[in-house]
Amino acid sequence: MIKAHGYAVKNSKDQLSPFQFERRELKVHDILIEILYCGVCHSDIHQARNEWSSSNYPMVPGHEIVGRVKQIGSKVNKFKVGDLIGVGCMVDSCRACECCHEGVEQFCEKGASFTYNSFEQDQKTPTYGGYSDFIVVDEKFSLKIAPSLDLARVAPLLCAGITTYSPLRQWNVSKGQKVGVVGLGGLGHMAIKFAHSFGAHVTLFTTSPSKRTDALKLGADEVLISKDLETMAKHNKSFDFILDTVSGNHDINLYLQLLKRKGVMVLVGVPTEPAQLNVGNLIFAQRKVSGSLIGGVAETQEMLDYCAKHNILCDIEQIPIQKINEAYERMLKSDVKYRFVIDMSSLKK
Repeated sequence: MIKAHGYAVKNSKDQLSPFQFERRELKVHDILIEILYCGVCHSDIHQARNEWSSSNYPMVPGHEIVGRVKQIGSKVNKFKVGDLIGVGCMVDSCRACECCHEGVEQFCEKGASFTYNSFEQDQKTPTYGGYSDFIVVDEKFSLKIAPSLDLARVAPLLCAGITTYSPLRQWNVSKGQKVGVVGLGGLGHMAIKFAHSFGAHVTLFTTSPSKRTDALKLGADEVLISKDLETMAKHNKSFDFILDTVSGNHDINLYLQLLKRKGVMVLVGVPTEPAQLNVGNLIFAQRKVSGSLIGGVAETQEMLDYCAKHNILCDIEQIPIQKINEAYERMLKSDVKYRFVIDMSSLKK
């Protein structure tokens, strides 16, 4: 077994603290990765605090991982020692079901193995995430990172990036369309960047007028304050597509009214309370509401390659691991622009 060090929570009330554990020995297709950077996702808080009622402890969070290959199994052909490498929200799947064959492993019918708070495909071995010094991952679930990019800013692309890229691509967002983004956080700021890059007219919906300047710098064409109902109503039936990134409880009906006939709203945030849906908002305009969960391995690599080509990166604040508990509290106050990233070299200090 490979000795590893990280930060973990022992229960839902616990703060993250130093934790020693073991990674598996390399199998023939495995890669040992030295973790350089790990992004901090809002879902890390949800799961660390058992807000989704599905947490297993001890838990090492982190699924936005950028690192360097330290060792490879005897049959690895995709990477060599020294390569830069990324690991996102999954580390395995059954590889045999229809979803896996279609390249959407996140929907694996037997259950994907997520990077932390999950189990390997043996359904016994717990997975531990990227708030650690090393991780062992099968090469099929490892991703190539362009060395020309700022690696710390790449890390959140492995979740925040693909979570927003995938639905925009799936619904063919393109030039000439009017696209709305609900919320300007770790997900929302990437949604604006991607939608702008795809040529759409981009509108940010926010409750905070103070976010107007940043939104415009990120690529939004206009900003609407969602609490200004009179102004919002002036945009009814004008949007082709709306991506809702908000994980707090909110009224989605306010945004459904803004869609054109056959317009689409996709939800990627996961509020703690079920959404209340006025079905009339769908029926009388043939509108659609959908959800989206990260992306498959191939699509995630496509997204990383697109970002490298167009120099699209996350806006981050880099922190040492020793400040992770403070970062959690700041995230809950939206006090970060727009994603914390842990410099994992700080684990050695």
